[in-house]
Order: sequence, then C-alpha cells, then structure tokens
Amino acid sequence: MFALVDGNNFFVSCERVFRPSLNHAPVVVLSNNDGCAIARSNEAKALDIKMGAPWFKIQHLAESHGLVALSANFALYGDMSDRMMAIAAGLGPTQEIYSIDESFIGLDGVRGSLVRRARIIRSRILQWTGLPCGIGIAPTKTLAKLANHIAKTAERKPDSYPKEYAQVCDLSSISTEERDYLLGLTEVGEVWGVGRRYAAQLKEHGVHTALDLSRMEPSVVRSRWSVVLERTVRELQGTPCVQIEDIAPDKKEIACTRSFGRPVTELTDLREAVSEFASRASEKLRRQRSHANKVLCFIRTSPFRKEKQYSRSVCIQLPEPCSDTHTIAQAATQGLKSIYKSGYNYAKAGVMLLDLQPADRNQLKLDIDLTDRSATPAFAPNNPIDQVRLMQAMDAVNQRYGRGALLLASAGLGGAHRVWSMKQERRTPQYTTRWQDIPIART
Repeated sequence: MFALVDGNNFFVSCERVFRPSLNHAPVVVLSNNDGCAIARSNEAKALDIKMGAPWFKIQHLAESHGLVALSANFALYGDMSDRMMAIAAGLGPTQEIYSIDESFIGLDGVRGSLVRRARIIRSRILQWTGLPCGIGIAPTKTLAKLANHIAKTAERKPDSYPKEYAQVCDLSSISTEERDYLLGLTEVGEVWGVGRRYAAQLKEHGVHTALDLSRMEPSVVRSRWSVVLERTVRELQGTPCVQIEDIAPDKKEIACTRSFGRPVTELTDLREAVSEFASRASEKLRRQRSHANKVLCFIRTSPFRKEKQYSRSVCIQLPEPCSDTHTIAQAATQGLKSIYKSGYNYAKAGVMLLDLQPADRNQLKLDIDLTDRSATPAFAPNNPIDQVRLMQAMDAVNQRYGRGALLLASAGLGGAHRVWSMKQERRTPQYTTRWQDIPIART
C-alpha cells in the first residue's frame, strides 16, 4: 500500500506562508531570469495562464487582473520542502522523496483507518508549516499518484469529482464500481507515465480515460507501445510494479547550467561563471560519493535574439577520476578558452560531469621514472588525502554559512554585481535560511 503526499501549488504556497496578503490573489512564480511561469496559484490558473507561459506574454494581467509575479526563491522552497517531508514521514514506515513537493510513503503494516491517519498528517503539515497538500492512497504508486490528482482536483474544482474525495482520496477502501467511476472521470493524459505523445496515440485508438487504459491487455500495450506503458497498465489494474526507493539511485551525469541575466561578452566573465558552475557540480558529485572521468563545458548565444549566433561545447578527459573542485574547474576553464570566440553576446553556459563512477573505486596510476632503470614502480592513490580533507572543509563551510561563502578565486568575489548573475528582480527574502531575512513579528 502506498500514499503520495503532494504540496498544492508548492512554490506559490511557500510564498503565501510569509505573505498572507497573497492569499486569494492570482500569483505566478517565474523561472530563472524571470523568464516564464513555473508555478501558478489556482486563481492564476483560472485566468488561463499555462505552465511555462512567457512572462512578457502575461504581464499585462498585472494591470488588468492584479496578477502578482515573483522570482523563484529556491533557498526558501528547499527548506520548506525539508520541513514538509519530515512531517509526512510520520504517515508510514518508509519514504521516498520523489521531488521537491512530492513524497511516496509506504504504508505496509500501518493499522487502522488510512484516511483518518492521512487527514491527521495533512492537518499537521498545514498547521506546522502553513503548506496545504493533497494525499492519495492506493495499492500501487501509479494509482496513488492518480488518487492524489483526484484529491487535489476535487478540492479545487468541486464539480469535477465527488467532494468526499477532496484533500484525501483512498482508492483502496472503495468498491471496484466506485473506483472505475473515478477512473472514468480522469483523462488518460493525467495518468503518471503517459505523457503527451502517448496520450495522443492512445486517443487515436479510442483510449480516452484512465479507465479505458486500465482495461487494455498489457501484452498488447507492450507490443504496440512499450514496456514502460505496459507497466503503467498493470499498476492501474492493481499489480505493483514500482516499489519504494529508500535511497535515490546515483545520477549518471551531473550538470550545472544557467542562462545569464544579461548578455555576456568577455572571457573573464565567462570564466567566473564556468568556475562557479564547476564548483556546484563538484559539490553535487561529492554528495553522491562519485568521481568524474570527463568534464563537458559549453557556451551559446540566444536563439531568440536577432543577432549572430554561436554555440560550441568541448569535452575534457581528466587525468584520473576525481571530485576535486579545483581540478574540475581548471579543466572546465581550459575547455572554455578553447571554444570561446570574441564578438558574440553569450546567453548561457554550463558544465557537465560525465562518465561517473563510485568514489571508492580506486584507479591507480603507475608512477615511474623511465629514465631511471633502478627505480622501483610505485602506485599513487587516486585522490590525495589532503585534497579530500580540503573539499570536505569547503563543503562544510558552505553548508553552514550558505552557498558561496567559500569560492574558488577564479569564480570572482560573488554577489549580484556579477555581469552573468541571474535576473531575479522580484525575489522575496530568504525567510528561513538567512539571518538578515528572518521575519519580525511586531505587536
């Protein structure tokens, strides 16, 4: 048995916790550089604002309908997510944090009414953090995801599903006829794992709802589409095919890329950006206890600007696998020098770490002087202990005092004055992670 706990319009809800004046107002949270809408309040959805809508196309709604647009505040969202997930863990014995606002909970062995227990946890999350959420319960993860969709939609649109399923929906405690009725009300595109392309193809074959999909023969789905869609069908039929992952699998590649707030032309500014991106990627690499064999660096202009275009990338092979920030940043900046061309307005750059392997897999190298025939072969360890300790110290400082507290010299002095810094003109304070931004209650 599984439950899915999912925050409602999570980014917007985090902002509303500290700015109650935004309640009942149409609100959108914008992506990096205030480009497009990545989160919408129910009121913004009612204005027919689509996910990913460019800000310049919807900004007129600020005047006509009071639309409020905010820059993404990921430090706040990450901290609020940690608080919500810690409370959600009390719902069952196992937990898989699926995304910043979603968490699967394993309910095996939990006694009593699951709906009652879920409502208590939901109420606790709302009271302790101020974040509303929906909870779906079912015998498979796909059905739990679908139950969560029903719970949240029934609360937002009372005429879409029966109101008794609002906030918490348990598909395991109802009759087969009632469950089929709910699946019949759900478009096939809302099923986890279907997506736009599959949804369009399924509709061409007369499969319009989740109920239609659940009644298909799995072997036919596998032969006509894929094993992945077959698994989705089996999960809709009540056969668990996807289990709880207590530990997320290691990433096969790690990337840090950013669009710039304004065009960047100088190599020195690009070097600062690439050094910073390499530092962040290296920190993620150490967090999952991996080493990288290759470093990819890329730069490109904006395809949306009517000016001369340039895009180039280069992959650098490291002498030996490592997670050392200095080594990785040095490789990335050397790659940058080889692909940089003056006279272009660069809009984006990035660093990717490739060919990853576990950090405990030691790759030794032969350290021998071929000119000295009497020399005894010796093997040098992959990562000197001093470098390991230095990286641990650097990570500890940045974790305690905030990202950017300790930087490589090649990354510059930091701060918003950088030419390549993201455009975040509408960002709210980092209420829970920065001492200067802690709200003050006055009586």
